[in-house]
Amino acid sequence: MEELPGVLGTSSSFALRLGQTVFSSASLFFMCLDVDFYGYSAFCFLVMVMGLVISWSTTLLVVDAYSIFIKSVPKQRRFIFTITFGDMVLSYLLLAAACSTASVTDLLRSADKSYCPENLCSRYQISAAMAILAWFLSSASCLINFWLFPSL
Repeated sequence: MEELPGVLGTSSSFALRLGQTVFSSASLFFMCLDVDFYGYSAFCFLVMVMGLVISWSTTLLVVDAYSIFIKSVPKQRRFIFTITFGDMVLSYLLLAAACSTASVTDLLRSADKSYCPENLCSRYQISAAMAILAWFLSSASCLINFWLFPSL
């Protein structure tokens, strides 16, 4: 079987992981620019999930870089299953955190200006948008590895 683009150990998987890391870091950065994010549990949930996603994506980024460097694609069934399962769980968490952050920000924006000043709400919206972009890449990686799994 010909190698699918995006499968662990390929340059396209490296690009997916790099994008996940960049967008997750940007989301965390924009959320943490203000020290009042801990006042809402949805924002704390996003910060926690971004911490998990950054560490997961960075680890797999290193695995991809190493696999590209030695020109060997890992094809152990248990290893691919673990990566697929981890991507799936983090993808669901990312989607939940991004949607909850976006909805709380929209609620705060429509409630009153005293709850969320304009510059603060815009940062929270940018953070939610970056989380959605990280979710797109994470779910793509999960689906690609899930598609590879039966052929192992």
